[in-house]
Amino acid sequence: SRTGRVVLVTGASSGLGAAVARRLAAAGHQVHGAARWRTTPAEEAPPGVAAVRMDVTDDEQVRAGVARIVDSTGRLDVVVNAAGYGVAGALEDTSPAEAAAQLDVNLLGVHRVTRAVLPHLRASQGHLVVVSSIAGLIAVPFQGLYSASKYALEGYTEALRLEVAPFGVRVSLVEPGDFATGFTAARQVAADAGPGSAYRDRFVAALATMASDEEGGSDAGAVAAAVLRIVQSDRPRLRYTVGPGYQRVAAQLRRVLPAAVLARSVSGHYAGRPGR
Repeated sequence: SRTGRVVLVTGASSGLGAAVARRLAAAGHQVHGAARWRTTPAEEAPPGVAAVRMDVTDDEQVRAGVARIVDSTGRLDVVVNAAGYGVAGALEDTSPAEAAAQLDVNLLGVHRVTRAVLPHLRASQGHLVVVSSIAGLIAVPFQGLYSASKYALEGYTEALRLEVAPFGVRVSLVEPGDFATGFTAARQVAADAGPGSAYRDRFVAALATMASDEEGGSDAGAVAAAVLRIVQSDRPRLRYTVGPGYQRVAAQLRRVLPAAVLARSVSGHYAGRPGR
């Protein structure tokens, strides 16, 4: 059935994850929303979403959370990997520890969840959706580790789709552009990106542009609608790019534009001279 399926959405306490969880629940699916949940999960979870306490950086919490869902429902049909956050700062100003934390959530968190759910998705011939980003197609200056994590997810998901296709498991990427979510407020700034940084003025300008683009973005419902289309499809595409028109066009043009032209456009945009 296209409705009433058992769904796990990670990162469901806010932002894109919460929007996806709400939309799938409203469409009649049995949604379990995973997050670290700062307070009582029942008070924070979106309407119609069963809260599951899960830190995607913790192997045991991931394993136990997936096991609880399957034990209570007997199956798992759809998984949406939406947990993630951003670290901002010049790469030179980003410590190895900050880089490792970024990759641990955005890349290895997806890997932990994927490993735990695949036996169940093989059984149900289900759907697995990975939330990447347009920053995984076009690198964002002063958000290089975030971009690196999303570029890595692109390769990870391409390979995964090939590996699990013979089992009937459907794998897709959603690549959001700028949307108005809690991502902006939750972004972490590298400790060495302060006044002493050689990149300080350019970083401040770039950060202001990022915040303006994100806070001026549209509602996350467009991303949730894309995920709903994916899980209702028997043959979903690999990639779904969702966001403002200019960002979708840029994502397409990066494949054909000379590298120098793309670099000037991106650099100009984040210097406060929008290249669009």
